[in-house]
Amino acid sequence: MASTPQQTYIPSKVVQTEYPLIDNDPHFKRVVRYARTSDYIHGAVAAAAGPGLLLAMEKFAPSHVGRGGFARALRLAGVIGACGGFLYFYQRSCLRFYGMSENAREVEMDMREMVDKVKAGEPLYGESKLTPHMQGVAARQSRYSALFTAVLPWFNFVNHNQHGVDTAKYYRRAEQELEAERLGKSSS
Repeated sequence: MASTPQQTYIPSKVVQTEYPLIDNDPHFKRVVRYARTSDYIHGAVAAAAGPGLLLAMEKFAPSHVGRGGFARALRLAGVIGACGGFLYFYQRSCLRFYGMSENAREVEMDMREMVDKVKAGEPLYGESKLTPHMQGVAARQSRYSALFTAVLPWFNFVNHNQHGVDTAKYYRRAEQELEAERLGKSSS
């Protein structure tokens, strides 16, 4: 006899940090969209470090490889550097979502984005084609995953509603803004 699967919701632990938690499982697109210029600069410097160090080592201690050997090594160092630079960029942006580094700009961007979604009647974290059970599985697998990026890069590509924050704050702010707009229209 088959039973219907029950929705699995396991509340996430909230890590106490100096800055407010925005999202403990941010969507990949959101992480990239909220990235700061400094994240891009740090990522680019990290990406350039691989080929740059290889060129410096070749200058001071030549490898004397045959024709085309150094070019292949330099291309490989460039690809590895680009991957490492992207992961560093991504992790720096994620740490702000987790509240592990200064995030005042991201808190304001998050509030603005979510309040606009509430006003438009859209779901806060997007719509998903997955069942609620599979959304929960995806959330549990990628929650705080950026802390382990150096070992296993793992990104959240699933829309779900399990982000470790109280979403009531978005609805309260939307109500306040709608009320202020209504009072502004009635007084003019």
